[in-house]
Order: sequence, then C-alpha cells, then structure tokens
Amino acid sequence: MKKIFVDDLKSGETVNDRFVLAERHLSQKKDGGNYMTLVLSDRSGSVKGVIWDNIDELIEKAAAGDFVNIQGSVSEYRGVLQIVVKSMTRLSPDDIDVTDFLPATSRDPEAMLDKLKDISDSMTNRDLKALLKLFWSDRIFVEKFKIAPAAKKMHHAYLGGLLEHTLSLTILAERVVEHYSGIDRDLLLTGAILHDIGKIKEFVYDRRIDYSDEGRLVSHIVIGVEMLQEKISAIEGFPEKTAMLLKHMLISHHGNREYGSPEPPKTLEAVLLNYLDEIDAKINGIREFMENQAADEDWTGYHKPLERFFYKGRMSEQPE
Repeated sequence: MKKIFVDDLKSGETVNDRFVLAERHLSQKKDGGNYMTLVLSDRSGSVKGVIWDNIDELIEKAAAGDFVNIQGSVSEYRGVLQIVVKSMTRLSPDDIDVTDFLPATSRDPEAMLDKLKDISDSMTNRDLKALLKLFWSDRIFVEKFKIAPAAKKMHHAYLGGLLEHTLSLTILAERVVEHYSGIDRDLLLTGAILHDIGKIKEFVYDRRIDYSDEGRLVSHIVIGVEMLQEKISAIEGFPEKTAMLLKHMLISHHGNREYGSPEPPKTLEAVLLNYLDEIDAKINGIREFMENQAADEDWTGYHKPLERFFYKGRMSEQPE
C-alpha cells in the first residue's frame, strides 16, 4: 500500500514507496559518465528523480510506464524538489491499486453521462439524434469515454476529465444558444458532445496519462473525424451537408492551424464551439493551478503557459 504521495514530499526526508516511472532519460556527466533522470508520478502529481550511480544495473530494472518502488532521499535543486534514487525495483501491476497513481474526477461519471444523454434526447433533428444514439449504444466507446482524460497536463488531466469537460462545454453551449439568433442548436450541441471523442485513443491512461503512438502520429482531431465518419456511414441517408458541417466543427475547434486545426472556424456554430471550448479548458486549468498554490497567498506563482500571475483574493465584504 502506498504511504506517501508526491505532494507530501519534503526536502531532507527519505523515501521508500511506490510510483509510476512516467519518464526516464539517460544523460552524460561532464566527466563522460552516465546518469539518469526520471519523472516519478502518482495521483497527486509528479517529481523529478536522478540516479547518479549503478546506472548499468538500474537501467535494466524498469522501463517508462512501469510501477516501481523507489528508495532514496528528497532534496531541493534550483528551488524544485527531486528524489536522489538509490534503489529502483519494478513492481507487478497485480500488486498495485491504480487509484493511487492516476487522479480522477470528483464527479459521478454515470450521472454526467446520463445528463449528456438527456441533452441528446432533447434534440429535434432526427439525424443527429440517431448519430448520438449510435455512440451511446457503443459499449466500448462509452466505457472509454467515461474514464479518458481530456489532456495530459493543461486541463481536465485526470480520469473522467474528458466526460467532465464535454458535459461542461455542452451545458455552456445550451445556455449561449438561447442568447443568439440564427444558431442551429442541435448542430452546436452535437459538435460540443463529439468534438473531443478522438481523445479516447489519443491518450493512454491505464498506468499514467500520456500520449499514445496514435495520438502523437495522428492527433485526436483526425481520429475523431474518422470515428464520426464510421458512425455516419452506418446511418442510411444521413445528409451529406450535415455530415460536412459537423466534421468542420471537429476539424476547426482548436481555432487555427497553430493550435492543430487544419481549418479555422467558418460557421457560427464552429466559432461558438471554438471559443466555448477555450473558455472551459482555460477556466479549469487556471482553477487547478490556483488550488495547487499556497492557500495563504493572494497571488499565485507565475503561470508559464499563460505568462502571468493570477490574483486569488476576493473583494472585501461590504458593510450592510
């Protein structure tokens, strides 16, 4: 049983516990000798590790993705904690409780899925309803969709994160569509529900959250369009124009080529999907960043991806 988690580590302590060996890299010292850097993770986060001695012996002990028992000491290097590893032993997956190593949503996946199905049932477009029904009746798809993460690091990067993000985005779309005229409600909601389906294959999430070979080589956008076409092909008489507009939403939901979309959004529904997707992803990512900062500070540390500090303080209470 795991006794200590990454976010409990303190400089000066010794460690004898279980982690996922998320990454390992062989490097050279200035004198030409080898050393190895590691990334060790559990459900609370990741910590760097370094092996200075017995490299030839330890390099055979475990590969990236393995569960390992680490013995070593915690120290601080350039303001960041690391474990100086003295011993590393590979563990059998049969002896592991995977919930110790992968963070998961705090929400009920079945309840979230039921809400998405209710939204699907509220649609009036029979072709889109039929399409979503095919996805919901696909047992393998549903099981993966319930547990897949939405990202490796940036937002909803935990088991069930994809479902949580999809539901949040779909609810946002439901509310926004009431404000603007000329929006195809069912098309927007279907795009919101299906926009990230390719992520069930883009990531691996059995031992650690990382990109799969297919994810790195193809990307979730292309995978998602392939999955969408497979289901569309099973529906006799599915309108070609509806299929094209829906594919465009998946292809363009990242906004531009710089962020992975082959084409920018060119319909009102695609533009809304792009911006709502960005809103939900950024708010979740910023909230998680804030929660991991010191509770007694009004400002966070520097957020490198967004290049800013965030203010956590609140307005003072006003007198009655």
